[in-house]
Amino acid sequence: MSTLSHFDESGAARMVDVGGKPVTDREARASAVVRMRPETLALIRDRKLSKGDVMEVARLAGIMAAKKTADLIPLCHPLPLTSVKIDFSFPAEDAVRIEGTVRVSARTGVEMEALTAVSVAALAVYDMCKAVDRGMAIEAVRLEEKAGGTSGHFVRPPDGA
Repeated sequence: MSTLSHFDESGAARMVDVGGKPVTDREARASAVVRMRPETLALIRDRKLSKGDVMEVARLAGIMAAKKTADLIPLCHPLPLTSVKIDFSFPAEDAVRIEGTVRVSARTGVEMEALTAVSVAALAVYDMCKAVDRGMAIEAVRLEEKAGGTSGHFVRPPDGA
């Protein structure tokens, strides 16, 4: 197991020095699921909520969040993101799946930006729909894939594998 790089020899928190690492193209993909009543999902899909288009508000929230990750997570490096993409799917009659893909050419990866993007997009879905369904649950926020950098390519195995 590798050591935790955000702590120095004495155990004090530190921002990792990435100055000596090469700039490479990096990408990370993360996902989250928002569970809700089927009636709530129907309102979202049919764009019938009085607050507006839930998916477009959540998409913008996710993009904005990815850009602000270094302001939210204490030891993250500010990164010049080149792309943030937020997509939605409906894997069940009671679920919205959010997938975020973030790209950068930098000295460090964008896993936290992708995870922050889908988390905040899920929170935006909750916020937009809470008046009709307070029982919603945000689930399975996770890294799906990352590429670039020295630690190699990671792809989450299919569930159950």
